[in-house]
Amino acid sequence: MTEARTHRAAVLVERGTAPKFEVRTVPVPTVGPNDVLVRLSVTSVCGSDYGLAAGHMGPCGDILGHEGIGRVVEFGSNAESLDSSLQIGQRVGLAWNRDVCGQCSFCMDPNNDAEARCSARLFSGVAADGTFAEFAVVPVRYLLKLPASLDSVSDEAIVPIMCGGVTAYKAIKECGLLPGQYIAVVGAGGVGLLALMFAKAMGYRTIGVDINAEKGVLAREHAHVDHYIDLSADVPKPSDDTPAPPANPFWSPVGDVVKKLTPSGLGVNAVLITSGATAAYQSAFGMLAPFGAFMCVGIGPLDKPVLFHPVAFIANGWRLLGSAVGKRGDILEALDFVKRGLVKPLTKPAKFSDIDKLVTEVGLGKVDGKYVIRLDDEEASDAKAPEAVPVAA
Repeated sequence: MTEARTHRAAVLVERGTAPKFEVRTVPVPTVGPNDVLVRLSVTSVCGSDYGLAAGHMGPCGDILGHEGIGRVVEFGSNAESLDSSLQIGQRVGLAWNRDVCGQCSFCMDPNNDAEARCSARLFSGVAADGTFAEFAVVPVRYLLKLPASLDSVSDEAIVPIMCGGVTAYKAIKECGLLPGQYIAVVGAGGVGLLALMFAKAMGYRTIGVDINAEKGVLAREHAHVDHYIDLSADVPKPSDDTPAPPANPFWSPVGDVVKKLTPSGLGVNAVLITSGATAAYQSAFGMLAPFGAFMCVGIGPLDKPVLFHPVAFIANGWRLLGSAVGKRGDILEALDFVKRGLVKPLTKPAKFSDIDKLVTEVGLGKVDGKYVIRLDDEEASDAKAPEAVPVAA
């Protein structure tokens, strides 16, 4: 009888706003005929992992994680007939979409590159075990092979692009800006910081907006923003001597500050909201120039709607847009910026055993950059035992 293979995985054992995980030894997932088995080397932690664990994003599995890098170690029986270029040792990425159905209205849409919204919801950590584990199974037809041109880029630098990075890149791309135009990013941590990096690398003038000076330091040092607005210090507070502005859901004090930084005070050509706070969305209207793009990325509570009136969109020609992650081609495009050194993700090494704390801190916005966990360290289930040292006679 063959002994079942096992590996380490962080198993979600308690859902809620303070989710609990346990690192357990569990069976290695079964490799189907059209799959490959991937030995993960790193995983990073995303805000969506907290959203899933907290129950804010619908049903999920017990093993979360959707930002992973690893290498193919085993083929399913039919894998090579589906892709003759497959090789053991091929470096691959695992992202939010583990697979797509290829048949729904999103997958079949000829104009909108919409497979990332596949209605079958074949997501990592939802339809399949995620990257908070040493091994994962990936269907050959949706395998993200990392080309040899990226061999000089470390796993740690690539893994944040699998979700957070491609989300930022695709959202900016969908705004349809011209080089030299202005974009404001509301929420400068995590996805927001990556968005500011990509926007600068793509040739746009950048304005970061967040609630404290510390985020401004990061935005200046790592994203080289043209301007940063600290909501706690740079926005005038209402006083008894200042008449209250007229009731207008499209005006905001921070909007006035942003507009003063733009040509003729017209506002930015696009505003990208990565914060899920209703106040962040509401204030962003006041930043927009005529014909500007209002790009929604941050996911807020469903019971906290944002107010708007169609007249403002009609009068200003604004475009209301939403973006969700990206397809494999978008990931490879985004990684080219990393390869060229134009985008340098901010990462922090972390331990697998601290997964409870890591997920909660990311979900509450208490981390700068991305936590990256190495899964092939000395504690790995398949780690080699140290070689015996001869003892002197």
